[in-house]
Formats: sequence, structure tokens, C-alpha cells
Amino acid sequence: MARVNCAIYVRKSTEKGLELEFNSLHNQEDACRSYIMSQAFNNWEYFKTYTDGGISGGTMERPALKQMLEDIRRGLVQTVVVYKVDRLSRSIMDFHNMMKEFDKYGCSFVSITQAFDTSTSMGKLTLNMLLSFAQFEREVSSERVRDKISASKAKGLWTGGVPKLGYDIKDKKLVINPVEAEQVRSIFEGYLQCGSLAELEKFAEIKGFKHKSWITNKSEQRGGKPFKISALHRLLHEKLYLGMIENKRTGQAFKGQHEAIISKELWEKVQAKLKENDNCTNHTRSRNNNLLTGKLFDANGTIFTNQANSKKKAIKRHYYSIKGLFLPTEQIDKLAKDAIIEILNGNLNGLNKDSAMALKLINFNDMDYFAQRNFIRNFINKIIYQKDHLTFFFNTNPTILSAYTGDSLNESNNPLEFITDNANNQIIYEKQVVINRGLSSNVYNAGKVGLMSINDNNRLIVRAFAYAWKFKKLYEKGIRMEDIMKQEKMTKRTIYKYLNLAYLSPRIVNQLLSGTLTINLQTFFDIASKNLSFEEQEKMLSSLE
Repeated sequence: MARVNCAIYVRKSTEKGLELEFNSLHNQEDACRSYIMSQAFNNWEYFKTYTDGGISGGTMERPALKQMLEDIRRGLVQTVVVYKVDRLSRSIMDFHNMMKEFDKYGCSFVSITQAFDTSTSMGKLTLNMLLSFAQFEREVSSERVRDKISASKAKGLWTGGVPKLGYDIKDKKLVINPVEAEQVRSIFEGYLQCGSLAELEKFAEIKGFKHKSWITNKSEQRGGKPFKISALHRLLHEKLYLGMIENKRTGQAFKGQHEAIISKELWEKVQAKLKENDNCTNHTRSRNNNLLTGKLFDANGTIFTNQANSKKKAIKRHYYSIKGLFLPTEQIDKLAKDAIIEILNGNLNGLNKDSAMALKLINFNDMDYFAQRNFIRNFINKIIYQKDHLTFFFNTNPTILSAYTGDSLNESNNPLEFITDNANNQIIYEKQVVINRGLSSNVYNAGKVGLMSINDNNRLIVRAFAYAWKFKKLYEKGIRMEDIMKQEKMTKRTIYKYLNLAYLSPRIVNQLLSGTLTINLQTFFDIASKNLSFEEQEKMLSSLE
């Protein structure tokens, strides 16, 4: 008679009691082992015990169960032994599928406390009846739990779940966390000032606001991640902050036994704004997302509109765009802020006295996020984008500027070349930029820099050549590439990319470092990678200028 390998499967729905020296799982296993020994005359032998502790029988996502099914498919198990049938599953459908899998691989099934044989029609009928009762019990139990939760919520009690930003849980009750509560208020108030969830996401990032950080019962760290638009949208709809407990299954809300963080007035204003934005078209909703919307034009007077890459992308990027050209908002906004700071810190001779005095009293760096945005929108009349520069038209109307003046004069006298247009209350200021030409939206979506100031570009180039000459020196000393990679924490590909710059034409290098060339770094990487003579490199560069 062939040997019959018997597997024991044991399960407990909760972790309560598992810490005991002898628990329910041990009891199930001992009983099953004794049964297998009693069947020694049938050549039954114990093979292995598969244990799932603290996992519901209503799911198939159980590690030990998956391993047992895999061993059955490999022919290692001929009989599965359980204490009760509901240990294997409480779902008729799941159990039916498992029995089909057992039959397919010639594996039988035994419940030691409910005698039946799955090889007979009566045994299968008995099994289905037992499963029906098991599922009924599970559903009744679930209903009891749901009813208990609903009754608790009707009394305004916190019934558990993921901890919410703004509250700590003490003795199963919600207690306000003052620091987090202030963040919640800032998010609600910030939404009204931002006007959109996209802008609120930027605001939350600048402020450093994150999801609540908490420790699970298994001592695992959770939360603490930056807010995304979807999470902010949920937070702004959370009635918990209004002092309410919501039963989302029934749609009812009850007065909670915890303190509110935000006022009813603020809540209603935010909900009205959310409803207004939800009713807008995508085009209308996106108009307020970017700082310089309606301010940026090309040389022909065509206005740049707002665009973003597909939501399917891992990182969503925003642009100011016209046909065939995408300018990353983050880079354009930075250039605008830099230009404003240069103007405010510069020599303002040539402006009328009132405008110059107002500008000297403005301390841009001390403004908060919303004040800066508001000032930029009022200070910039328009920006004209051209091939290698941006032209800014700054509003110098003293009546408008007076709303942003502080108490101390900015006495800086840095020389700055600009054109004053006192008749129209504006400064015309030109800022040179370096542009990666011919870039598509896909390139921008990959996170590559397409536009930057001359100073930023020069800093990148100097740093790149410093790396190039450093790697060349190490290379010529005979140091192994693996050691350079380890020392610099760079890949071989990156090191070779920089190393190639060390073999550029000396004439190109001299022009570059003297400041007579204003071509982006990527262009030099492309030229250096092509193994050309000095003359060929210079010709290629000329064709790209």
C-alpha cells in the first residue's frame, strides 16, 4: 500500500491568545496529529503543518494556505486534515474552488470533528451543508459587528481605524494634537487662498505638511508621507474635523464626543469652494493652478496656457505651453522670483520717488507663501519669452505697492540695467536664459531641465568640468573604475559621461569658462560622447549655436 502524506492546516481569525504557551493553534494541531496516527493502518503519515495565525477565513490571501496548495500541485500532499471545515474556509465559493483544485491533483480532505468522506456524493452534500452554516455564521457575525459600530457612531464614539492628522488616540478616544491641529486649520484656510487642490498641494509641500505618522499594533511605522491631491481632497471632506462622527455606510453624521478643530463657518466656505471647483470644466479649474497664468507671452503676443502630463505618469509635471513648446512651470516661476529679488535689491535710480521708496520698503523674503504669490501676481504685468531671454514688465504703481511695504529701507545699491517707463508705471527688465532646444513634452516628463538662468547653467558647467578633470586624474593614475565608482557613488555610465568632457577641444573649453559661450550642458555632453576630433567638435558646436 502506497504511503499517504497528510498535511495539517490550522488557522485562527484573530491574534488574541496566540502569545500563550498553548493556544488554539496548538490544540488544533495536536488533535489532527492524533487522528493521523489513528489511521496508520491506512498507511497515513504526517508530512507538514501549515499555520495561518490572525487571518480571516473569508480571504484566500493566506501565506500558509498558498504554500499548501502549491505543495498539493507538486504532488507532495495526498490528504489535508483540519480540525473543523471552517478552518480551511468560511466562503462556499472559495471552498468549492479549493475542492476542484484538490480533485484535480488527487488530494482528499478530512475534518476530524465532522466525519465525512469527500470521495462520495453524500460526503460532498454534508460538506456543502456545513459550509453553508459556516458562511451563515460569518455573515451573521459581520452584521453584529456592523450594528455595534453603527450604534457606537450614533453615540458619537470613535470606533477605530487609521489615525487622523490633528488627533491622538488616548483610551480609545480622540484627543486634539495642538501642532497637528494647526496644520489642519492651515490646510483648510490655505485651500480658500490657493483656489485649487493643485496649488494646495504645492502649499502643503512648501510648509512641510505630511500625513499623520503612527505605530501599528505590530510596531510598524506608518504614515508620514507628503500629501497628494487625492489625500487633500479627502481631508477637506472629513467631517471629523467639524466635531462629527460619520457613518459612511449609511451616509449619516452624528455629534462626536471629541472637540472640533475647524469652525462651522470655515467648513461651509471650504465645501462651497470644493463644490464650485467640482462643477467647473477641467479648463476652467486649471486656470488658477500656476503662478504666472495669463502673464506669459511669446514674441508674437500668443499667451501661454496651462498644461500637465498624463495622470498615468508616476510624477505629474506642469507646463506653460503654446503649440510645439513646453516650459516647465517650476523653472519659469523660479526665474520670475529671482528677477523680482534682483529688482528689489538693485539700484532703483531712474524711477519716480514714490515708486522707488515703495520698492525699497518691500521685504519679499519675509512674506509668507500666499503673500508672495499675491505680490508676484500684482508686481508682474507680463513676461515675454524669446529665444534666449525673458523680458519682464514690472508694475511700479506706488498705490498698489504700498500694500506690501514694511518698516525698514532696503539700502542696497547693486548695479542693475533696466528701462524705466514712468508714464506706464513699470520697469522693463531683461533676463538671459539657457534653453535646451527642440525638447518635447516627453523629455520634460522625464524630469530633464529645459530652461535655466545663465548663472545656474554656468554653475552646472563648472561643476561638470571639475568632475571631468578629477576623473581624468584618477584614471591616469591607474585607479580601477570599480574603486572610482565606489568612492564617488556613481555608475560607470555617469563617470564616463563626465570623463568625456576632459577631452573636449581646448578652444571650446576656453570659450566656455571665459563666459563667451552660453550653451546648455547637455549639448557639451552630446559633443563629447561622439569621439570626434577637435576640429569636428568645433564645427558641430557652431552648427548648434
